[in-house]
Amino acid sequence: MSVTFRRPTRQRAAVEALLMNIGDFMSAQDLHARLRAQGQGVGLATVYRTLQAMADDGGVDMLRTSDGEAVYRRCSTGHHHHLVCRSCGRTVEVEGPAVESWTDKISSENGFSDVHHTLEIFGLCASCTPTDPAAPAADADPVEAPAKD
Repeated sequence: MSVTFRRPTRQRAAVEALLMNIGDFMSAQDLHARLRAQGQGVGLATVYRTLQAMADDGGVDMLRTSDGEAVYRRCSTGHHHHLVCRSCGRTVEVEGPAVESWTDKISSENGFSDVHHTLEIFGLCASCTPTDPAAPAADADPVEAPAKD
């Protein structure tokens, strides 16, 4: 991947600094709102351009939520995948050696080279998974049904 020289600007620095301090994925609109709340004079179009440039250069991860919205986060270096909660947006970086092996295999079988991929798995995290109030807890003693007359 070649990195394009990007002119350093106050606005770009503000976007990058905010991303460094946020652990979760955020939309461009949410980042823009936070920048404005901090008193930063950064336009929404500038936020979009900066995020796109950072994504192109590998400086941020971009993924699409289950409703199609692009969200961004500064992630660890190196290839990884994400588990994303559909409810709260919690995101966990995961490695997928089986996915990597499968990608290599099908690419080779079909004559593809220089292959890249992304993988986001959407579900509900433990905090957002509904519990069935009618179901007994796993460690609860069984309750006998009352006898019928």
